[in-house]
Amino acid sequence: MRMSAILMPLAVAACAPENASAPFTPEYRGIQTDLLDGDLVNFRVAMTGARDTGDVARYAECAAAKYALIRGYGFARHVRTNIADEGGIWRGDAVYTISPALPRGLKTIDAEVVAADCAENGIPMV
Repeated sequence: MRMSAILMPLAVAACAPENASAPFTPEYRGIQTDLLDGDLVNFRVAMTGARDTGDVARYAECAAAKYALIRGYGFARHVRTNIADEGGIWRGDAVYTISPALPRGLKTIDAEVVAADCAENGIPMV
């Protein structure tokens, strides 16, 4: 038997989400926003029941999308996100720029599209 035939199932299993069979029952614990400078905004979110860091980052992205819309802007660009799990409470600290036109960069979001998706999926926003 070839070694690649043995390693392939292990590689595929390693790609599966850690809690793929666990029910997703998030509890969103709030969003804090701080306008840092002009179009630069800090979002701090907290939640329990996250499956991984992606759920926390998504919560912050939803906050950024709605915030941009409230301010009359259509777009946001992700600058950075730090995430920590402290005793089962996941905390995210994200920074986005908001703008009326599509900003330069790779991590841009269309605020209207993202906010609609967040609302459809029951993720709270600002």
